[in-house]
Amino acid sequence: MSLLNRHRQTGATLIELMVGITIGLLTIAVAIGALMVSRGVATSVSDVTGLQEQASYAFRIIGQQLRQAGSIRLDLASNKPDGVAIVPEDVVAFETIFDSQNNTIAGLDSPSTLTVGAQAFNEPSFQDASDPQLIRDCMRQKATLVAGSGNIRSQFTLNGDQLMCQGSTGAAQAIIRNVSAFQVTYLIQEGAFLGAPTIRRVNATTAAADWTRVFGVEVCLDLMGDERIDTQGAAAVDAQYRNCNGTLVNYGNRTHMVFRNVYQLRGQGRI
Repeated sequence: MSLLNRHRQTGATLIELMVGITIGLLTIAVAIGALMVSRGVATSVSDVTGLQEQASYAFRIIGQQLRQAGSIRLDLASNKPDGVAIVPEDVVAFETIFDSQNNTIAGLDSPSTLTVGAQAFNEPSFQDASDPQLIRDCMRQKATLVAGSGNIRSQFTLNGDQLMCQGSTGAAQAIIRNVSAFQVTYLIQEGAFLGAPTIRRVNATTAAADWTRVFGVEVCLDLMGDERIDTQGAAAVDAQYRNCNGTLVNYGNRTHMVFRNVYQLRGQGRI
């Protein structure tokens, strides 16, 4: 190699090297920041999705029990013993074995508890001849039938942050977790005989005076997420949410979502 070529070979100066390193570090910092934001958004979305799924599952179980609350057997041939062929002229009647007045619905305010019941019996029309009993409790358990009839009972209550389900038999089990509040409001109809019916929302203590007046139930669930959120820099209105009582409260560094559902008791109008 000639002396002239050796003089023309030059490398990066210290300043150029520092500028290159600085640009590289800035690029890495931006990438890490974008990654953290992306992870935070993904975590929040996952948290919200999980809460929605839990609420949907809880309402599906509670709703099933409330829809069948107070159900009693329709005897398509009350003038005949069971097992005898039914004809159109037979007398149709509701059985009175199940105590609908006292076992359809009940509850407590503290701890918030909802109890519902129905009559269990073998259905005259079923898909599986080995399992003709359709009504089940919140744990999907059948009732033990005596003389063709039995009672189904389901109780929901909050234990810590778990919504518990107590079926007709066995120990209570959690159906969802991360429950901040479980609130039940009872709907009573008044003034129907005067031609001006109104709906009044009451708690369990008031409803206990006569449970047969309750024709609807509103269930509120306040669920909180697993991941911590930062609300330090948020405006006051953004750092709070309305709980089941309608009161503004702080998030407490957790995602909170409030869900409500209203159910009508189909069996109460018959009482």
